[in-house]
Amino acid sequence: MSTRREAFTLADAAREFVRHPTPWMIAATLAVAAVWRGSLGDWRPTDALVPLGLLVAFPFVEWCIHVVILHWRPRRFLGVTLDPLLARKHREHHVDPRAVGLIFIPWQALLWVLPGAVVVAVAAFPRIELAGTFLMSLSVFGLVYEWMHYLIHTDYKPKSKVYKAIWRNHRQHHFKNEKFWFTVTTAGTADRVLGTGPDPRSVPSSPTAKNLHALRPVS
Repeated sequence: MSTRREAFTLADAAREFVRHPTPWMIAATLAVAAVWRGSLGDWRPTDALVPLGLLVAFPFVEWCIHVVILHWRPRRFLGVTLDPLLARKHREHHVDPRAVGLIFIPWQALLWVLPGAVVVAVAAFPRIELAGTFLMSLSVFGLVYEWMHYLIHTDYKPKSKVYKAIWRNHRQHHFKNEKFWFTVTTAGTADRVLGTGPDPRSVPSSPTAKNLHALRPVS
């Protein structure tokens, strides 16, 4: 049950953040990846390109996951309803954006996402050392995503100009119109490029922002 507080600090946010399993799972992955990468050695300039590439790509990956997977509309195929866990949990998140347990990536999903990332890293990079650098960097980005998304949905008030822009961008997605503003960790970077970051004054408020695809019965 979520409650509002007059003064919610970063320390308050951190204490709640570490009570949930997903950050610990990603942090454990980061620790293992860092030890593994350190043991491999053979650091080269190309290792620096991996986090830089992720920095550029991450807003677009975030956008694609949000649009294609999290906002997936249940479909019938060969008599079976395709409605993945991530999509179901995200719909619940839209119903109650303040429910802390629904803010985080479902831990059940990480049971296959994290091993999948290892397989992709090993298969995609020509050097095993780069695969280690990728996993280490991806874990850092994953933790940043979880922290940023969680913080936006708390009572912590934006203080910096950059965070205020990120905060406003994501909250418009939840409280104004769910068809726009899909980035979370940046102030609409991919949204601007992909056409989903309009002037909020030009966008009508959506009646289904808390009821994605109008799937829930209206009482």
